[in-house]
Amino acid sequence: MIYKTYYSSPIGKLLLASDGNNLTGLWIENQKYFPYKMIDRLIDNDNLEIFKQTKDLLDKYFKGEKVNINNLKLNPSGTKFQIEVWQVLCDIPYGEFTTYKEISQKVARNLNKANMSTQAVGGAVGHNPISIIIPCHRVIGNNGSLTGYAGGIDKKLRLLQIEGHNINKFYYKKRSD
Repeated sequence: MIYKTYYSSPIGKLLLASDGNNLTGLWIENQKYFPYKMIDRLIDNDNLEIFKQTKDLLDKYFKGEKVNINNLKLNPSGTKFQIEVWQVLCDIPYGEFTTYKEISQKVARNLNKANMSTQAVGGAVGHNPISIIIPCHRVIGNNGSLTGYAGGIDKKLRLLQIEGHNINKFYYKKRSD
């Protein structure tokens, strides 16, 4: 069984999912890849210990406190490659950021490969099922550009700002739809 609860945050409503012991998902409502098809199969349970721990961490995070995600039991579901990328994301320290290129180099080393496609890494970063906790918002383009974020560039900017970054130093192109 998979359980769910919600968390009201400064960047919108968050959906949390758990297998009962581990955090398996955290999505910003209406983000790209939001699990609309499975949400009705999730069982409401606000009392799981992992949900209490996650909400406590999020409370601290949104107050601007430095948090340690290593205390949470995480179990994201993905391919071996995606999980490798997400592990590298977990190693990005609070208040810092890295580039897709740097991640691709680390993943290549970890997988004993000569090189790794930054586009493949970008795809894995974009499909991170535990937003904020697995800090995909800390990944930027090689030139300092804010490339896509499943929750929206405005949310990415806000999360970077919460972590103490001067968001004016980042480049991003506003889309004209």
